[in-house]
Amino acid sequence: MLGFRQNLSRWDLKLSPYLYISPFFIMFAIVGLFPIAYTAVISLMDWDLVRNRGEFIGFDQYVWILQNPQFWTALRNTFSIFLLSSVPQLIAAIAIAAMLDRNIRAKTFWRMSVLVPFVMAPVAVALIFANMFGDNHGLVNGVLTDLGLPAVPWHKDPFWSHVAIATMVNFRWTGYNTLILLAAMQAIPRDYYEAARVDGAGAFRQFLHITLPSLKATLIFVIITSTIGGLQIFDEPRMFDNTGEGGPAQQWLTITLFLYNIGWGEWNFGRAAALAWILFLIILVIGLINLAVTRALVRDEGTRAPKAGKKQKGVRA
Repeated sequence: MLGFRQNLSRWDLKLSPYLYISPFFIMFAIVGLFPIAYTAVISLMDWDLVRNRGEFIGFDQYVWILQNPQFWTALRNTFSIFLLSSVPQLIAAIAIAAMLDRNIRAKTFWRMSVLVPFVMAPVAVALIFANMFGDNHGLVNGVLTDLGLPAVPWHKDPFWSHVAIATMVNFRWTGYNTLILLAAMQAIPRDYYEAARVDGAGAFRQFLHITLPSLKATLIFVIITSTIGGLQIFDEPRMFDNTGEGGPAQQWLTITLFLYNIGWGEWNFGRAAALAWILFLIILVIGLINLAVTRALVRDEGTRAPKAGKKQKGVRA
């Protein structure tokens, strides 16, 4: 009897943690893995929505997507908007977080204020900015003409439409990333900065050699999530005009908007599923590239240069 109790206690110690976290994995398998696998099956079929079944046609849907000129237009637009939003957004988030990390007046107010755009409904933000960037009666063009500058064709020129949409994205997500980076900065021991000040390091050198290396893991997280969100952008281009089809000449047609038009506009779920998997593979590749670049550019906290390490090793020897 005592041996059984000991075994039961040992099993409880080993199995309890897995039982506690099992609800998450069960829900993820039901609402996450199963839809992904089901989408992969549908992407290989000519799906009949009425009969809820399809005919297996292999990779024909993928071939159709890759041979469609609209896909390459949407891919170009998606990467353009992604770069115009993610890069300035990350730079601005790091700069704002560094300022909020200092001892300023009403710092709690400023820290909460940067999160206000994030809690706004994305549709409301898109509608407001779409009116601000109107070609004829927009607020931005009104200010430019008052200053004697020419009006910008926000809805006609592809580049300027991407700038306008990227501005919407930056408005919503910069504050969110700022708070994540600020939380990571708050976790950096203050002793590092005090030691650096004693050695005569200025604010910029402290930021470059202490703050950035300490933010490596957080920067990887922010960059990966920004990549996923940036390549899946939908609300802003959808609401940028009245039609929601990416412009009359597909000036701001993105991959997710193209997917929506195929799935719910043409009711072709097989092609939409194939496009979803292509987008998944693109995000995976870009995410891995971002991970490698971030690890290469931002060294770990407390690491030394290779030459210093070799010298130190030689001294020890």
